[in-house]
Amino acid sequence: MKVLLTKDVYKLGHAGDVKRVADGYGRNFLIPQGLAVLATPGALKQAENIRQKAAEQRAIMNEEMGVIAGHLKGLELAFAARAGETGKLYGSITPQEVADAIQKKSGYAIKRQQLDMQPLRTLGEHTIHIRLTMDLIPEIKVTVYREGEAGRSLPVAPAVEPAKTKPVKVEPVEVEPVEAEPVEAEPVATELVEDEPVAAESEAESGETAEPAPEAEA
Repeated sequence: MKVLLTKDVYKLGHAGDVKRVADGYGRNFLIPQGLAVLATPGALKQAENIRQKAAEQRAIMNEEMGVIAGHLKGLELAFAARAGETGKLYGSITPQEVADAIQKKSGYAIKRQQLDMQPLRTLGEHTIHIRLTMDLIPEIKVTVYREGEAGRSLPVAPAVEPAKTKPVKVEPVEVEPVEAEPVEAEPVATELVEDEPVAAESEAESGETAEPAPEAEA
């Protein structure tokens, strides 16, 4: 099915874009969450207006979050964990644990849904992206080492005082009601579309930004 995005959706597109998605993803997540509407001729007439308003809001968010992105970029974290001989952890390092560690080290509160990651289950270095906005996605490095062994020496980051930013009021893009038009059933698309939120190992949540994602325990 084809949908018109009314909000930015991580890894899918920007507000105002027309995308073909799987029927289940569109009808059960995107449309109910107010992230998209069916791409009918009437809705498409509003695409440019939606795109323009979303771009203005995105610019404001990027300006506000730019300082935070700069401080988080390149951040390195380390976790000790029990693991077998093959390097597989007996448990896992969850997105919530990573979010807590980010706040402790940087002073910035990050929701687990903003982390583009699955629970970490192996020793070694892992690269994780933090979804601040559609355009600002700083990358951090997480090292998981065997409990009882010396952890990798990580640089000590200087204390960072969170930047004082003005609260940003982001209003949803209003879409004028569109008269329902007959829509012929289309075959379910076979392309894979990633869900917005990322769920933690012990929780399942539906998920801004993403939301696929249905941040995740992201």
